[in-house]
Amino acid sequence: MTAMPALSETVDIVDTAVAAGDFGTLAAALTAADLVDTLKGEGPFTVFAPTDEAFAALPEGTVEDLLKPENKDKLAAVLTYHVVPGKVMSTDLTNGMQAATVNGADVTIMTDGGVKVNDASVTAADVEATNGVIHVIDKVILPPM
Repeated sequence: MTAMPALSETVDIVDTAVAAGDFGTLAAALTAADLVDTLKGEGPFTVFAPTDEAFAALPEGTVEDLLKPENKDKLAAVLTYHVVPGKVMSTDLTNGMQAATVNGADVTIMTDGGVKVNDASVTAADVEATNGVIHVIDKVILPPM
């Protein structure tokens, strides 16, 4: 389980993730895609946040390629696939539920034998921030192409 600081209702989603120290790649990607201000906005948002380890598990060169300015739209599509409008706590989840992401495509939530978002496992849930909630996941989930 990834430990998250108990900052709860005092800072926004972006600052909560940055303070955790395990989301440098996510923070860099949000900056490259110009999504920092959005996720610092009013919300509420639910973010399925991949750790640095999750980004590192992608095929070699994937992250570097996505961070290039010419791939900004593709990067934004991947990142917004990790965000659901509204504040969805783990107690709101049901097995097999579909959740519409900011990207426009749905993710599938499974709760049998541990919570999964598509094929990513939730390793820390219900990390509250002033403008929503973070659920830490162990994989980067990719939107359907």
